[in-house]
Amino acid sequence: MPRPDTLERFIAQVCSGDHVGAIEAFYADNASMRENFDAPREGKATLLRHEQAVLQRATRVDTEWLPPALVNGDTVAIRWRFRFTWKNGASTEIEEVAWQHWAGESIVHEQFFYDPAQLRARSATPATPTSPTPSP
Repeated sequence: MPRPDTLERFIAQVCSGDHVGAIEAFYADNASMRENFDAPREGKATLLRHEQAVLQRATRVDTEWLPPALVNGDTVAIRWRFRFTWKNGASTEIEEVAWQHWAGESIVHEQFFYDPAQLRARSATPATPTSPTPSP
């Protein structure tokens, strides 16, 4: 079970925009992440590569914690809102719940729950009804 100050530091680091640093600092070497019911990504190195790849596609990411974080023993649920501005000028806003399992002070498994329809990017300029919305 994470100490309250550990969870506060984790949330602060993610909200600061240091998503990669949060993975380095708070995830176990054998940690896994899973998007909804997709196959999990396994191992800290894989999690770091994936996060870096997503962030490289963006010019800006604003992260907001939507309190409270719910803690029940080793299980933590955190509601987040992310606003991505992509290099192509489009933007995406997504709200999700991160369902985490901690072992002591480290996250060992995390599953994100969100509506995939949120992943559709909005163009930087209004799209006409016949033009497709660009994706990131």
